[in-house]
Amino acid sequence: MRRDRGRRWFLIGVLILLVWLGWNWFAPVGGFHPARLVRIPPRASTLQIARQLRRAGVVRSELAFLLWRLWHPGAGLQAGTYRFQAPLALNQVFAMLAHGQVFVYEFTVPEGYDRFAIARALASDGLASPASFLRVTDSGALVRDLDPGAPSLEGYLFPATYPIAPHTPARAIAGMMVTRFRAMLRHHGWPPAFHSSHGPASLHAWVTIASLVEKETARAHERPLIADVFYNRLRLGLPLQCDPTVIYAAELARRYDGTITRGDLRLRSPYNTYRNSGLPPGPIANPGLAALRAALHPRPSKFLYFVSNGRGGHRFARTLSQQDTNVKKYLRTLAARH
Repeated sequence: MRRDRGRRWFLIGVLILLVWLGWNWFAPVGGFHPARLVRIPPRASTLQIARQLRRAGVVRSELAFLLWRLWHPGAGLQAGTYRFQAPLALNQVFAMLAHGQVFVYEFTVPEGYDRFAIARALASDGLASPASFLRVTDSGALVRDLDPGAPSLEGYLFPATYPIAPHTPARAIAGMMVTRFRAMLRHHGWPPAFHSSHGPASLHAWVTIASLVEKETARAHERPLIADVFYNRLRLGLPLQCDPTVIYAAELARRYDGTITRGDLRLRSPYNTYRNSGLPPGPIANPGLAALRAALHPRPSKFLYFVSNGRGGHRFARTLSQQDTNVKKYLRTLAARH
């Protein structure tokens, strides 16, 4: 009789354990709003991982996690940051860690962003502080082999979408963008043999001109023509008078507030192409593929000037008097809108 009673209690205990394990292993834990990030450091023990997950509310029990781990001794739990939002059971959480399904942000650098805009976007997404990104991009060391004269990484932070894990150092983020620039060069067989008669004389000049083109227009058919205007003016020794270079100079001086003033046009900066002839010291933004192509293959013309037409495009001129006429048309277009 006592033996039967002991067997009964044993079976009840086993049943309770199985129910408890089933509940902890296979019943989903409620979702998180907003999503919860859990960072598993390298070389963390199973106990440390279980404790982190339980404290984050991702699993119900450290012991249940440890028992599941004992049942799956061959699975390696990988370090990284994991994102939890939808309800998941412990076995699903374990599978995420075993397969290294770490969370990464899809961070996009639009064409024409300068490094200041990239720094602000990274900060907005919580990926890096502006100061840290600007500090690592303030030197051209990562592209010294490509462009010995690069004053910074401006121009070489290639516009693309990057998978960036939380806590990635700013230097590694900048390195991804430079690596993508190098990959783009290899893919297209660039740089070619440069020449100075009607096009860039060096990679430095090429990327710098491309950055000006990128900032001046978003219209594909205009890019090669605008590139040619810059080359024509350089050949004649005329200042480029490119407004985006003034904006960049103001950014460097930490005085740009979204508008260009007459004072900005007089700003003492080597990037101010109203005060200085020739190219600025380096790129003023990060050009995309189309702008790079346009700077490499300008459309030959005799144009020396261009101005907005007030509708997203530009009017081109060969002489100053033609330019003055185009400017008046632009001003009339603006006045008509108000």
